[in-house]
Amino acid sequence: MTDTDLRPRGPFRFGDRVQLTGPKGRLHTITLREGGELHTHHGVLRHETLIGLPDGSVVANSSGMEYLALRPLLRDFVMSMPRGAAIVYPKDAGQIVVQADIFPGAVVVEAGVGSGALSLSLLRAVGVDGRLVSFERRDEFAEVARANVETFMGGMPGNWDVVVGDLVEALPRTLEPASVDRVVLDMLAPWECVDVVAEALAPGGVVICYVATATQLSRVAEYIRGTDLFTEPQASETMVRGWHVEGLAVRPDHRMVAHTGFLISARRLAPGAVPPDVRKRTVKKASYGDEDVELWTPGAVGDRTITDKNLRKRVREAQRAADGARLAAGVGDEDALTSDS
Repeated sequence: MTDTDLRPRGPFRFGDRVQLTGPKGRLHTITLREGGELHTHHGVLRHETLIGLPDGSVVANSSGMEYLALRPLLRDFVMSMPRGAAIVYPKDAGQIVVQADIFPGAVVVEAGVGSGALSLSLLRAVGVDGRLVSFERRDEFAEVARANVETFMGGMPGNWDVVVGDLVEALPRTLEPASVDRVVLDMLAPWECVDVVAEALAPGGVVICYVATATQLSRVAEYIRGTDLFTEPQASETMVRGWHVEGLAVRPDHRMVAHTGFLISARRLAPGAVPPDVRKRTVKKASYGDEDVELWTPGAVGDRTITDKNLRKRVREAQRAADGARLAAGVGDEDALTSDS
């Protein structure tokens, strides 16, 4: 894949994913296909109407209702794409890219891949000269992630590897020690991976963890401190509040995106280095016992488990969208596109 292939610009083509905004802000996201139609109770919009038009065009359906047509932004795509697992929301993905200092050309490790939402942000940040290696325990989630990334980018990035397996076991087999610039951990118990991450990171490299609860945050912070291999961990959360701005009517929105998770990061020290300003704290007894494990299960932290039937449905949805991306790139089969995404 070339750099040009990653640019979402130019006239609409069959296989493109398009976001249609109708009256009152009602959104419809479709994949353009020959003979395709968007049916609503206000009329029918033929997909052919959009072909050849530039982004930002306005089209009308059979009853004269107008729609604004735009290619989805990354944040739009992430919020509407098929999900096998819970996603990292755009507000947190942006913070991860900045706090972990994901730079063009970096070698980045991600675990787990989930539905591929964070992978998209990381791939954009490392650029075509960087490399992203994503680890995922469940093959079904990896399938959804691959299809979502291919759909949005118009093809599979050549600098992205998806490894199905446990990070602790697979990372040493996949990458050389001290060869990784950044590690992003989005998992239930990131402290279980800190030791193998420390071995993979180059001195000065960054590890950043995304966790849902304060108990997880506390445990991963204590574990990082206890290794004596990292700088003092820094923790934060991000809240986003929109504002209504219309003339002199300027006020906060009634709803806001508040807590979704905590971010905690630290940098890898050089072998044998001891920072001069770090106070060593002696823990007299363990802070956690086996009974605390229940506090970090997906159900306890509010994650809804997905059934196997529903997961198979999400895989099919993601693969149909990826078929559309391949068609837009001229390498797909029109017969594979059987329905709107």
